[in-house]
Amino acid sequence: MSRWAAGIEYLGTAYGGWQEQGRVHSIQGEIQRALSFVAAHPLRVTCAGRTDAGVHAFQQVVHFDTDAQRTPYAWLLGTNTNLPPDISLRWVQPVAADFDARRSARARHYRYVIHNHRARSALLFQRVGWWPQALDAAAMHEGAQALVGEHDFSAFRDSQCQSSTPMRNLHHLRVRRQGEFVIMDICGNAFLHHMVRNITGVLAEVGLGKRQPSWVGEVLASRDRTQAGVNAPPGGLYFIGPEYPERFGLPAPPRPWFPA
Repeated sequence: MSRWAAGIEYLGTAYGGWQEQGRVHSIQGEIQRALSFVAAHPLRVTCAGRTDAGVHAFQQVVHFDTDAQRTPYAWLLGTNTNLPPDISLRWVQPVAADFDARRSARARHYRYVIHNHRARSALLFQRVGWWPQALDAAAMHEGAQALVGEHDFSAFRDSQCQSSTPMRNLHHLRVRRQGEFVIMDICGNAFLHHMVRNITGVLAEVGLGKRQPSWVGEVLASRDRTQAGVNAPPGGLYFIGPEYPERFGLPAPPRPWFPA
């Protein structure tokens, strides 16, 4: 058996999330079906981070084990031929036997994109979160700094979150305006269920002027989800990708091109 890793790009709009579960149309299910066709035997994949329904990815990373003898190009071309157009393998390569797409990741990058315009965009439908009222990105960035570091993020986790601990370490959280867009880039060791979308909802309250930047730290300290804001819509969230130790030789997370 040999171990392989693959980088996957997808639009999550048409799927019930990454994870294969029952009859839910999942990205994992599509990936496993296509890879199994190329391998000529059933395959299962392990991913770097499960994404929710409607969430997109620039570079999801998976690993799988197989005794099928295929070249990287054969895996890439054959799998993409058998995938729907909103899912695509971007690269495939052999990796060391001790590589684990989830456990070997030392950081994960996400981006949340808000279209901040009075009129909703038809072309950006389910590709962005939409806030018609003006947002103060500088105030959002100021408030966000209270979340950087290792904290108990109970106030930002979903009630259905299955993690054994609410402790997470955010390496950075940056909010900026780019034309009609407000962009939140966030990196941490790992994330709780709905954590990024809940953080976005809290920061939006600050951006709207309904709360002061200091309120973000108060929500964090409360450890109470009911003290936080709304859960931002999934269409604006992008999993940029995981980071791994250099010894594995995998591509770094891409520089996101959206919004330009």
